[in-house]
Amino acid sequence: MNHDKELDARGLNCPLPILRCKKALAELQGGQVLRVIATDPGSVKDFQAFCKQTGHELLEHEAADGEFVFVIKKRM
Repeated sequence: MNHDKELDARGLNCPLPILRCKKALAELQGGQVLRVIATDPGSVKDFQAFCKQTGHELLEHEAADGEFVFVIKKRM
């Protein structure tokens, strides 16, 4: 999936991936897409809750080889 920015949050534990994501989204325009790569297993629930609370759209998430990839569309 195409994305406008990528955030590498590998090796960071809660709440740092979410905080870095929030900062990265602030630099994007509404409708742009951020791809986040994380290694914290708790990030799956964290990103789902974050998107639900903030109104950003979690377009997809996948897990492979201990890494979690999230694709988030910034709300308009």
